[in-house]
Amino acid sequence: MSSALSLLGHGRRTGWVFRRALRQNPSPKVKTHCSATHTARGKALPARSEPGMCVILADLLLLSSRLQYRCLTICEHGYADPAEWWLESDQLPAYSSQVDLQGDAHATVDQSIDEISPQLHTLSLKIHGTQARSYSVMSAHIVPMQVTLRSHSRKSWCHWFPCARMLISPRFAHEHLTSFMASQGFAVTRSYLGLKTAFRAEFQHGSGGRVIGVNSEYDALAGIGHACGHNLIAVSGCAVAIALKKALQAHNIPGKVILLGTPAEEGGGGKIILLERGGYEEMDLCVMCHPSGGPIKSANLGSTIGVQVIQVEYFGQNAHAGAAPWDGVNALDAAFLAYSNISALRQQMRPDHRVHGVITGNDNWLPNVIPDYAKMNCLARAPTDVDLAAFVERVTNCLKAAAMATGCEFKLTLAEPYLDLKQNPILGQEFADVVAKRYGIETSTTPGTASTDFGNVTYALPGLHPGFAIPTQPGGGNHTIAFTNAAATQEAHTAAMYIAKGLACTALRALRDDEFFKQVKASFSA
Repeated sequence: MSSALSLLGHGRRTGWVFRRALRQNPSPKVKTHCSATHTARGKALPARSEPGMCVILADLLLLSSRLQYRCLTICEHGYADPAEWWLESDQLPAYSSQVDLQGDAHATVDQSIDEISPQLHTLSLKIHGTQARSYSVMSAHIVPMQVTLRSHSRKSWCHWFPCARMLISPRFAHEHLTSFMASQGFAVTRSYLGLKTAFRAEFQHGSGGRVIGVNSEYDALAGIGHACGHNLIAVSGCAVAIALKKALQAHNIPGKVILLGTPAEEGGGGKIILLERGGYEEMDLCVMCHPSGGPIKSANLGSTIGVQVIQVEYFGQNAHAGAAPWDGVNALDAAFLAYSNISALRQQMRPDHRVHGVITGNDNWLPNVIPDYAKMNCLARAPTDVDLAAFVERVTNCLKAAAMATGCEFKLTLAEPYLDLKQNPILGQEFADVVAKRYGIETSTTPGTASTDFGNVTYALPGLHPGFAIPTQPGGGNHTIAFTNAAATQEAHTAAMYIAKGLACTALRALRDDEFFKQVKASFSA
């Protein structure tokens, strides 16, 4: 286990720490040593108290050299000034891993994710269609739980691949995931809190205890299907919830598990709607995961950045483009000027800011008619909520100026923003310890420039959202057809199950270890 992981408990974005350590110690020939403290940014940080876990600076340097190709960009993650997120040592609760002390419960988690019957295998292959599209029949040595959950994953993946309504109407996935969770002994509420394709599946053991939340996503992308691997997120959420249920029963631990099915992550902010309607109020913490391209057995606990969806509509006046163009007011010109204004803005944008968009219009656009309507949808991204608000103002000024220049009327519509992701450092440290010791998974903390509506959840309660790598072809990252193909492979499913085990073990410790949970809450409030 590298010392990089021990630093995770002291800040959300330790990639900066890796780079600083590498500058200060450029030689890889450094002796392994133990010390009472770790030092970063000139501050003494509490050392790990677990016997045998020493500072391995050589490992830190090695991991730093690998970050260029090992970092996972969960849909596209981002960077921020360390001063904005760093916790000083006197603010951070003491942490000591007890992975070895949880062995009995961890074994229950592993066993439960390995032993559910492959009841959906036949149905999965039927929905999946021909073997040319199904990628291959699962081999007989795959453990039963993985077969069952992979069947659910393939159902969602195959059904939505040819469908253009994927993002807004994942009804097929909703139907089969809710039926599956009901068959596993969960109390299921379909169309939860007014969202037709949201659901809640819960299990209570005993009285009292803490409440663990888990999220499943299952929306896809129009035209390219599950190019962000949400089929894997769906079944990993099921695996975490079922493993926790089995552990509560086997070890008589009081508590509740709530699996939320959260639609419209790719656009629509399903989690934000559920959060506003009270869907997360009962939870003490919430976990989920997300796939990305990368080497097998690697994971990432970096942050994501905030995003604001901006829609501008321009209203002009039709006219004959040849006979009397002066009588027209060109809405398409306004949209193109807006696009050009934003392109000019990029010269003064910070490296960790992003803006991108598309122009659309009416079906009756003709080259000999001045367009009276055009629309531009764009996304503005920035590392923090404060940065995002300021950046959105600059972008909207570009849009307003285009209307003024062309004489068009305009209408601006801003959706609820996705906030930056705040990984809980104590949960992250425990997760990194578990997956390293039990499954040989290497964890990094490099941030990226994607966005997720789970970020809003992490502002309301402690949360953990690890990314995990699945093998893809070169250039086949998220939101490509190649990633759609990769998300249906056995290797991708196996990776998802390892991460699900790690999340379940992490959440289980929060259920049964009062002191650990106090540390989780303290780090969230710091």
